[in-house]
Amino acid sequence: MASKKSRARKEQLAEELAEHFDNYTKLFVVEVDNVGSNQLHQIRKALRGQALIYCGKNTQMRRVIRELEADRPELEKIRNVCVTNVALVFTNNNLSDMRDLILENRKPAAAKAGAIAPVDVIVPAGNTGMEPTQTSFLQALNIPSKITKGTIEILNDVDLLHVGDKVDASQAALLAKLSIFPFSYGLVIRHVFEDGSLFSPSVLDITSEQIIGSFQAGMKNVAALSIELDMPTMVSVPFSIMRSFANLLAVSAETEYTFKQAESVKAFLADPTAFASAAPAAAASGGGDAPAAAKKPETESEDDDDGAVGGMFGDDY
Repeated sequence: MASKKSRARKEQLAEELAEHFDNYTKLFVVEVDNVGSNQLHQIRKALRGQALIYCGKNTQMRRVIRELEADRPELEKIRNVCVTNVALVFTNNNLSDMRDLILENRKPAAAKAGAIAPVDVIVPAGNTGMEPTQTSFLQALNIPSKITKGTIEILNDVDLLHVGDKVDASQAALLAKLSIFPFSYGLVIRHVFEDGSLFSPSVLDITSEQIIGSFQAGMKNVAALSIELDMPTMVSVPFSIMRSFANLLAVSAETEYTFKQAESVKAFLADPTAFASAAPAAAASGGGDAPAAAKKPETESEDDDDGAVGGMFGDDY
């Protein structure tokens, strides 16, 4: 009877996993090492309505995914990373927001003997509240101390553990005596899956501003290359037109030929003093706004230049 129930339960879990792949378009592959059942329950509550956590045996998950690959071959990428102690977090929400929510649900934990330190652990200097009889315990760990008012005081900060170190029994006992919980555990995101692509969670740190900036830098490089090779492209044509307009202004300045957008430039070249004398008059009438008023003729000239190309170009050009 027990085997029949177990088989039925496995079939039910397999069906649920297949349904999750139909109902959700995004997922995280997360490690659940050092995450207890109670903590996992709290994480499920925090994600309720936004994401769903599926925990199962790797062999079963790979079997179900292999069957789904007949219609969705991109799921092979997920099957290949279903190793070690992992779970799948399904969602349809924004991946960056869900990543932050998953990482928020971490729980402080004591350092246990045999565990690998995920962070550096420093024992701070100060009174420990320990009895003088335990001085030898600290001496065995090479921690300088003294007796102060009947209790042990650590003299200096002590680098007890570094990332990757294995915690021994003495270090674990010391941290427990000092009520220090240096580690924190939770779901660790290893891979992210969206639209058939499997990628590192670090990709979620890329902002829209960085993407736009990289795209603009690429456009400028293409425009420069196109101009140098005399090969017009969509990104180089605006620069070519502006260069041509500058040439027209230069010709107009050296000849009698003129056009509307060049009139202000030719007027300035003909009588620069007229523009210089306008600045003191504007300063006298404008009071505190004198600097802004003094620059008005130059601003109008710039506006005329923009008008020459019909306002086709933004500030980037």
